[in-house]
Amino acid sequence: MSEKPDKTPGARAGTPNDVPGPAPEAGLPGTAAEPPPELPSPTPEERVATLENEKAELHDRMLRIAAEFDNWKKRSRKEMSDTETRSKEQVLREFLEIIDNLERATASWADNGDIDPRAVRDGVDLVLRQFRGKLERFQVKPVDSKGMAFDPRVHEAISQIPTADVKPGTVVSELQKGYMIGERLLRPAMVVVASAPPSSVPVAGEPGKGDA
Repeated sequence: MSEKPDKTPGARAGTPNDVPGPAPEAGLPGTAAEPPPELPSPTPEERVATLENEKAELHDRMLRIAAEFDNWKKRSRKEMSDTETRSKEQVLREFLEIIDNLERATASWADNGDIDPRAVRDGVDLVLRQFRGKLERFQVKPVDSKGMAFDPRVHEAISQIPTADVKPGTVVSELQKGYMIGERLLRPAMVVVASAPPSSVPVAGEPGKGDA
């Protein structure tokens, strides 16, 4: 009787069970990865050279920053100077018109032998009104003084005068007008302030005029 072939899987040579599997790749879980190669430590000379290069870079950077800052200061000073000059020019240009009027007035007085005092006064009043108008354009206004309560923020007391006509501390007269520019004091007003008059009632303990 002939033998039957063995049909058990993998029993014969050359079957898929006999083929070896792929080799495990490096770096996969469960496999041993090779450590990276260690870099050699820098020598003292290399470390010194690196620090010197960093020092030179920082020095150059600081020099550039200092130069830029110096240029910025110069530009700022020039801009401030130009702004101040333009502001002065604007103000002075406004007041040149007043000088022109005064010069024309004095020239007309020199041409005429007879001077009319009323005409002179009217001319001065005209120039004064023009001057005040120019000041108002720059927010310059006079300080109210006469009849007002003394205010040390805007008034400067030159003297005091005893009087019973007004309350003590009231400005009686104005010797020089003060001015404000916007909300700031440009010049204080020089004033005379009222004080309480000396009392005519005798002090207690002192004899009166009728006492012997």
